[in-house]
Amino acid sequence: MYFIVVKFSVKPESIDQWPEIVRAFTEATRAEAGNLWFEWSRSLEDPNEFVLIEAFTDDGAGPHVSSAHFAAGIESMRPHLVATPQIISRQVEGDGWDAMGELQIP
Repeated sequence: MYFIVVKFSVKPESIDQWPEIVRAFTEATRAEAGNLWFEWSRSLEDPNEFVLIEAFTDDGAGPHVSSAHFAAGIESMRPHLVATPQIISRQVEGDGWDAMGELQIP
């Protein structure tokens, strides 16, 4: 699977609207056959930073970045960002989340 984490530095005046700004992109991506998850979080240290954790099947990442909704999503985000997003994108073993071995809850 492809595991991707992206950090978005959002303009302060766009922070409250960010979930709505990315809503169509998020919904379309989650509906893709190759999408395993697509989850937004907000940084605890930087209130202007949103973090996107996403994963795709081995065959799903290519169609995602080639899709019309990806291009539209990028353009809808662009005017609300203060910097180029930072990304880690890796192909990894597995097909989903695993239980954390170091912290087991009975």
